Amino acid sequence: MNVRRLLKKWIWDTFVFPSFFHPTAQFRPRGSGAGNGFYKLGFYKNDGSWFSFEQLRGKKVIIINTASACGYTHQYADWEQFYSQNSKEFEILAFPSNQFLGQERGTDQEIANFCNLHFNLHFPLFKKSDVRGKTKNEVYSWLSSKPLNGWNDRSPAWNFNKYVVDQDGELRAFFPSKTSPKDDDFIQLIQNMNQD
Repeated sequence: MNVRRLLKKWIWDTFVFPSFFHPTAQFRPRGSGAGNGFYKLGFYKNDGSWFSFEQLRGKKVIIINTASACGYTHQYADWEQFYSQNSKEFEILAFPSNQFLGQERGTDQEIANFCNLHFNLHFPLFKKSDVRGKTKNEVYSWLSSKPLNGWNDRSPAWNFNKYVVDQDGELRAFFPSKTSPKDDDFIQLIQNMNQD
């Protein structure tokens, strides 16, 4: 990329996009119906192997749609640090997608190489796929369908949106791109889930 394009991308990601579209966190309303079917899901990992969500029973799960050329890409480091400190209780699942201004153009191998080189990721990285619209993968169909998950219809609005599923397979929250593991809303949710 040339300098002009990088500068334009940085201005867009840092100032323009957040000022026009800044979604807020959403939490499962009290008394909302329970979702079902989370553990029936699965998807192909970046290396082509199948990953069944059945193996996630008893763990809290954070699902993030990712991109390698986004202003939020630096969050890989934050989430890797969180994972290294909490991997006994939490699983983080990264779903690369090229649906937001073409910020994930690489092949699955190029994405894996980038993540390993720059962030030394240890949490699962999945095959690049769609996370919104008619072609979204089955995981994101569940995450953004109220009849399936019990309360949420929100699809990702940008890269690095987060969905949090509790240890019983219930969708508990949606967080926007800006949310890191150090944010108060995220920390409060984790504390509440640890008391459940």
